[in-house]
Amino acid sequence: MTASTTDARHARIADSFGAQGLMKTLGATLHWVGDGEVHIALPHSPHLSQQHGYLHAGAVTSIVDSACGYAALTQAPPDREVVTAEFKINLMRPALGRRFLAIGRVQNAGRTLTVCTGEVRAYPGEGEDFKVVALMQATIVAVPR
Repeated sequence: MTASTTDARHARIADSFGAQGLMKTLGATLHWVGDGEVHIALPHSPHLSQQHGYLHAGAVTSIVDSACGYAALTQAPPDREVVTAEFKINLMRPALGRRFLAIGRVQNAGRTLTVCTGEVRAYPGEGEDFKVVALMQATIVAVPR
């Protein structure tokens, strides 16, 4: 993989991510882009909590769905975009932390369907180990651009 290919992939993902109103509303940022893997960061905000103070499952699901979709987009042909066809999420523990990181990874990329897995990590503080709060499996569909 050349540097120009890596730069073009990152630019493609960053441009699409920047056009997402929901990610802006949540305060999520594109943290890292690789071939078949994308990381999305989200700081804790009381505006994104549920009634017990945990990060709301809707916010957790949104960032990991986007991470999976963008992971799939890193491997999609230039004339294709992607949309989520389905996903399954396991919310494993309360999403408590100062910051969160969603990681989407391609497990199998076909011409039309890409299967991804994702996880959301909660970081309670600086220098502390993370806890995985959610796991996702998603099917992403390549559609004409």
